[in-house]
Amino acid sequence: MAINGEEIYTFAARKKGINMSGNITFTMIKPEAVANGTAGAILAKIEGAGFRIVALKKLMLSSERAGKFYAVHAERPFYGELVEYMSSGAIYAAILEKDNAVLDFRTLIGATDPADAAEGTIRKEFAESKAKNAVHGSDSDENAAIESAFFFADLERF
Repeated sequence: MAINGEEIYTFAARKKGINMSGNITFTMIKPEAVANGTAGAILAKIEGAGFRIVALKKLMLSSERAGKFYAVHAERPFYGELVEYMSSGAIYAAILEKDNAVLDFRTLIGATDPADAAEGTIRKEFAESKAKNAVHGSDSDENAAIESAFFFADLERF
């Protein structure tokens, strides 16, 4: 009987007592936050909020790869600028785990525009502007799974 990577991950997660439904989200620490040296503080804030880092890597997105990740926005007027921005410097990609991960992480990062973000949120503390808002966070369980798979193989998740 062949077991693929997803089955192994699911088995390992069940063995650890991890609920596979709604317990992961995906984030990217964006180029300006990495360049400004705030990635470590952002990761510390994430862990301090009770998230476990399942997978983490630092990489440079090519324009082509950034374009594929943000393909859902291809028809929007900001798409070209977004792709250029996200391929302008190194990023950190991460899968995070916690019960109710997507909603809790969206609360932790705050509003897209840091001027509207609540005190104590990542974007309030670390974002430069609405366009350079320090972090990306998945907006649904489905997108968390898709975005996580875009960056990480099952064997890269611990």
